[in-house]
Amino acid sequence: MSYCTAIETMPADRKALHKAYHDHLYGFPIHDDDELFCRLVLEINQAGLSWETILRKEAGFRQAYDNFSIEKVAAYTDADRERLLADPGIIRNRLKVNAAIENARTIRELQKEYGSFEQWLERHHPKTKDEWVKLFKKTFRFTGGEIVNEFLMSIGYLPGAHDSGCLVYEKILEARPLWANGR
Repeated sequence: MSYCTAIETMPADRKALHKAYHDHLYGFPIHDDDELFCRLVLEINQAGLSWETILRKEAGFRQAYDNFSIEKVAAYTDADRERLLADPGIIRNRLKVNAAIENARTIRELQKEYGSFEQWLERHHPKTKDEWVKLFKKTFRFTGGEIVNEFLMSIGYLPGAHDSGCLVYEKILEARPLWANGR
């Protein structure tokens, strides 16, 4: 069952949480590096958990990670790492916390070389899912196949975020995601 279909079967409180993400964020292109970093961190933290858990903790993540400021997170110290590992508002997994900090540092280097994280992504588009996974595994920490696939679908680099019959699908096309180039 697709995400678009599954939302319709959820109880009202869960449906509201998921619909806000599904209808306004999922699959839409993101042009802000900090928000791209946010989505990457959230996707990494979802590994082994439900997306609903991540959606419920998003505000906690934003607060804990300085609203996903790449510059600030890249400068985190061991004290910041310990603060994050003690924060009940986020997922307190050492590998995921370390990945967020290291990936912020990597993105800072990509920004220096390419101008922005978004430009680095654009430079490598188009790729197949497998090619993207190989690139992400070589470049970032804690980025397996499902994480990379969901990250790229969620920001409009790979198709599949919405069913073609979903009402949001046409809005996604209007936003001109890179996967739809040439359509």
